[in-house]
Amino acid sequence: MLPKLIAYDSWVLPTYGVLVATGFVLGVLLSVHLAARAGLDRQKVYNLGIYVALGAMLGAKLFLVVQDWSYYREQPGQIFSMATLQSGGIYFGGLLTALAVGYWYTRRSGLPFLKTADAFAPGIALGFGIGRLGCFSAGCCWGEPTTLPWAVTFTDPYAHEIVGVPLGIALHPTQLYESAAGLAIFAFLYLRYPRRRFEGQILGWYLLLYPAARLLIEFFRHHSTEALFWRNTVSDAQVISLALMAVGAWLLWLRPRQQSQTSPAVAFDEQTASRRKRATKLSSH
Repeated sequence: MLPKLIAYDSWVLPTYGVLVATGFVLGVLLSVHLAARAGLDRQKVYNLGIYVALGAMLGAKLFLVVQDWSYYREQPGQIFSMATLQSGGIYFGGLLTALAVGYWYTRRSGLPFLKTADAFAPGIALGFGIGRLGCFSAGCCWGEPTTLPWAVTFTDPYAHEIVGVPLGIALHPTQLYESAAGLAIFAFLYLRYPRRRFEGQILGWYLLLYPAARLLIEFFRHHSTEALFWRNTVSDAQVISLALMAVGAWLLWLRPRQQSQTSPAVAFDEQTASRRKRATKLSSH
């Protein structure tokens, strides 16, 4: 609950920006390190990290405008306002855009997508865990009112002015819930990474674990915008969480099973082709 890390007259260094930038740098460095251990080109992976970060920031802002379109339609000038530019945006919008940019770049640069994504997944979780501490410092992404003993109360008028967090009300610290989930998922993925058994396994675990955590935390978060999918029942984040969990489950269990079922047939075809080739050589002699 410290929105200003440094303030001098009208100049402000926001704590949120510092923590998000720190999470990004540490996440990229970790991803490059893991990718290099996996035998991937270090420079290409570093460039991918830059492209993914830019895509994630753009996607997060774009999804924010789409989700709150009724507000921006009436005030289109706010799309490019400092408040919107300083906002973190919609995390799932950034994640989906990052995956799309990552797929495009890996295809373009010759990197294997799933193997590269496995190297990035722990770094994404680490960066997210640190970034959500920035949300807590700024007051954004706040929770619903509660009487639980670990409730937090925001009191800084600057936080209310910038992000609209209510002051003087005990709230669920949903930012800390998500930060703890992100750091715990990072620890699990980082320890699991050396023991991965197939490409896409680490990405699959991330797409299963984080959306599951978000699905639960959403019940305690405040929602100021209308849902696009099912209004007044579940949030957009919960719908996206369920979809991503399905993709994660497919990567973890269905895809490996499908490959194990088709691989014997592929091996049989290769053996048959090899025998025919040898028979052709013998007959030519």
